[in-house]
Amino acid sequence: MADKDKLVIGRRKTSTARVSLKPGNGTITINGVDGKTYFKTPNGFEEINLPFRKTNTVGAYDVKANVKGGGFTGQIGAIRLAISRALLGVDEEFRKLMKEDSLLTRDPRAVERKKYGQPKARKKFQFSKR
Repeated sequence: MADKDKLVIGRRKTSTARVSLKPGNGTITINGVDGKTYFKTPNGFEEINLPFRKTNTVGAYDVKANVKGGGFTGQIGAIRLAISRALLGVDEEFRKLMKEDSLLTRDPRAVERKKYGQPKARKKFQFSKR
């Protein structure tokens, strides 16, 4: 996965992240912006670094991520999944470590569609008996 042309995809809700991982000094760039400034909260950046902390590779790889769609939470989840998958390409031994925190599991939850005859997906219009 150290190949800069190799992109790994991660998804969460409606967000899609394409991540390229290469050996470096730990720089994280998201959509051309530094990772710490892209996500306003420090928790978002910590969430992205979780695969590196779990595999003891903090500061060993540079990350270039391109994220589209969704909100910040979905984008964080998509980037985290893509980084986890990219690290698997570096060393298959990381699988056991990342499985403990479910870092390789794609979260399938998404917004349920609105149905006709209802105001929202599950909410019903008020029923009047008389």
